[in-house]
Amino acid sequence: MLPIEPVLPELRRALEAHRRAVLIAPPGAGKTTRVPPALLDAPGKILMLEPRRLAARAAARWMARERGEAVGATIGFRVRGESRVGPTTRIEVVTEGILTRMLHHDPSLDGIGTIIFDEFHERSLIADTGLALVLGATGILRDDLRVLVMSATLDGAAVAALMHDAPVIESVGRSWPVETRFTPLATGTSIESHLAAVVRDTLSRETGSLLVFLPGAGEIRRVASLLADRLPDDVTVHALHGTLPAAEQDAAIAPAPAGKRKVVLATNVAETSLTIDGIRVVIDSGYERIPRFSPRNGMTRLETTRITRASADQRSGRAGRTGPGVAIRCWSHVEDAALAPTPRAEILDADLAPLVLDLAALDFIDPAELPWLDPPPAAAFAVGRELLQQLGALDAAGRLTSHGR
Repeated sequence: MLPIEPVLPELRRALEAHRRAVLIAPPGAGKTTRVPPALLDAPGKILMLEPRRLAARAAARWMARERGEAVGATIGFRVRGESRVGPTTRIEVVTEGILTRMLHHDPSLDGIGTIIFDEFHERSLIADTGLALVLGATGILRDDLRVLVMSATLDGAAVAALMHDAPVIESVGRSWPVETRFTPLATGTSIESHLAAVVRDTLSRETGSLLVFLPGAGEIRRVASLLADRLPDDVTVHALHGTLPAAEQDAAIAPAPAGKRKVVLATNVAETSLTIDGIRVVIDSGYERIPRFSPRNGMTRLETTRITRASADQRSGRAGRTGPGVAIRCWSHVEDAALAPTPRAEILDADLAPLVLDLAALDFIDPAELPWLDPPPAAAFAVGRELLQQLGALDAAGRLTSHGR
């Protein structure tokens, strides 16, 4: 039994009574795959939002397999470029942008009974926007719509307050212990060389497969090159990042063949909502690559930055999904104590032109008309609006033009 299961009856009662709820469940609790099927008795379809296509596909396949069904029967998924749903589908796992497009088509979301925001602690711009629209626009049209926000590390009180003091339900985390070790980077050593050395050493000391977190695809390629022809014969190396074809992503998360081990070199695409079979050790570089927008020059740049405490714990948790594991952090105890607690909301640093356009398409000119956990910064919003007006997508009043539509 997964740790989430004892709180499922309480969660059902909360949604029945209040139509709103917040679920806090640490990594490994089973919220992604156990909660949607537990709500099937409620009327209407269940829409679960995932931050990434890989996680959406994997969650749908896992839930369908648990029911002994094919994907597209009771449980399906929709992501950019791929859809597996059918006439009997009751649970749709979708990437976050799908919700915005659905709202453009039908602001009342007719036929949807429950919306689940999974991994909301990541605070993506699209998830924040989706929640604001669901609580604002759709909330006026559909007082029967159930909204559940699920998170591993979020301050649930702030989200609950946004949802008119919704109940907050907490679950215990994974049932398997994870030992944390520190192997800080030596002065003058590149992160790729250090990671490759740690991988080789760990394979000689530990059993099971390895999941290695790196900032981006470039670092993944360099580490893979350093490991080439220097690993035991029973070990295969797989890359895992968002730009890979779906078939290569699926191969990375599939179980290793009998008698084999695997090393999965991944970006933060593997951080949440995903169980990679056979992983017993996580090796973490401690970095991620995120976009930062500057209203002053109107440009977005990718920035390599330290992960937060929440992300480090999420990554470590991947080692304890199916048994006792080991998490190796490639930084010192001192650096570990200095990690920021949680990620900064993307809405505070992103290019907001797409947000301005999405809101205008739904007749929201002023973002203050909607409830936000973090309101869009006025300067970035103004820059986005000005750009869209220059492109002819908005008129002088900020309303959508035919070209904008």
